[in-house]
Amino acid sequence: MDQALRRSLKEIRSHGDEHLPFGNYWFQYGPGEHVIDCHWHDEAEFFYCIEGETLFQVDTDYFPVRAGQAVFIDGGDIHAAHALGKTGCSFFSLVFDVNFLASAHYDAVQDNLVLPLQERKSTFPRLIQSEAECEMSLLNHITSIMNNCSTASPGYEGAIKGHLYLMLSEITRHQISCNRISNNRIQSSKIDRLKTVILYIQQNYENPIRLSELAALIPMSEGQFCRFFKSMTRQTPMDYINSYRIRQAVELLRQPDKKISDIALEVGYDNISYFIRVFRKTMNSSPSEFRKNYLYTMRNQLT
Repeated sequence: MDQALRRSLKEIRSHGDEHLPFGNYWFQYGPGEHVIDCHWHDEAEFFYCIEGETLFQVDTDYFPVRAGQAVFIDGGDIHAAHALGKTGCSFFSLVFDVNFLASAHYDAVQDNLVLPLQERKSTFPRLIQSEAECEMSLLNHITSIMNNCSTASPGYEGAIKGHLYLMLSEITRHQISCNRISNNRIQSSKIDRLKTVILYIQQNYENPIRLSELAALIPMSEGQFCRFFKSMTRQTPMDYINSYRIRQAVELLRQPDKKISDIALEVGYDNISYFIRVFRKTMNSSPSEFRKNYLYTMRNQLT
């Protein structure tokens, strides 16, 4: 299974398609490895921690997530994960369009369960632990979804949809659903400004990006902007730009015919030595080592 990271800010890749509107992914990180940069997508998402621990961010909230716990992310929410502790961690992720659950006709399920989820008036708890019986039930559904995605047996699509319906029913019955439609204006303003900056980085990462450019987008002074950005992402603007560029380089390194020097230029580095140094710091390997390990893994999967 390919567990290499595929990250961006506003993700433009599809998670499934109209016929099957969900995607499932496994992520694994070694000790001290960077986990997930700030990004968002229109789909909702469940993250289930299989091993280890990480500090999760959703919008402006931070909380630790440990093995056996899950996080729910509403569509449009900025989220990220940061290394926590000295051990590695692994996650399962289900990313799905909430319209996947919509009924063909406007029935009681649509009215009482799906529409409130779509409108964020009645959605899943942000952090799902194992402290209450209803939380354990939700976690059991998530692990069942994970197992169905892993085997992909005939009919698994219906099992996943069925588990999601049952989860909606349970949060309604146990009155643990959350109304997240009423974010305060200050928080919403911060999130919107952060999205503006990160979207600009995504669209211009292959070119030189000056701090003054980013600060002018909000607008703020450079000093205010640096403090704001770090308070929201736990990274400096340059650390974030480097991390985003390296994630794009990871994708390009999967193409064995691309020269590493060309990849460096394509993701915004005109100094190959600096590119290799930043890549090693982020990925704990050089670009050539990463490519070698990736190709070796792919060959083993085919045999």
